[in-house]
Amino acid sequence: MVVNLTSYGEHHWTPPKGHVDPGESDWITALRETKEEAGLTENDLEVYKDIKKILNYNVNGKPKVVVYWLAKLKNPEKEVQLSDEHQDLKWLPLKQAQDIAGYEDMKKLLEEFNEKAQKL
Repeated sequence: MVVNLTSYGEHHWTPPKGHVDPGESDWITALRETKEEAGLTENDLEVYKDIKKILNYNVNGKPKVVVYWLAKLKNPEKEVQLSDEHQDLKWLPLKQAQDIAGYEDMKKLLEEFNEKAQKL
């Protein structure tokens, strides 16, 4: 599992995510943000479009919705290129990823995706 340490706001570990630009779908946003934040394109990933999770939470008193899809890196040797929005990257086993995730909803998402990935 990959998690990135953000360089802005409250520093936290999170998979790539970001704001939906006008006219974008959640899917296109996810692809764009993954490329911007990790340098990975749709061609680098095996994305399981039918396995997704929606997280709802508040940021500075405003509601935020984030959609995540389960994906696997096709080439484990592919180098991740972090944007300046992030400080660090780690590939971690489930328990360690949950330990640094910080938020309960992210810990749960990681567990659910891990269980689904094991069945693929």
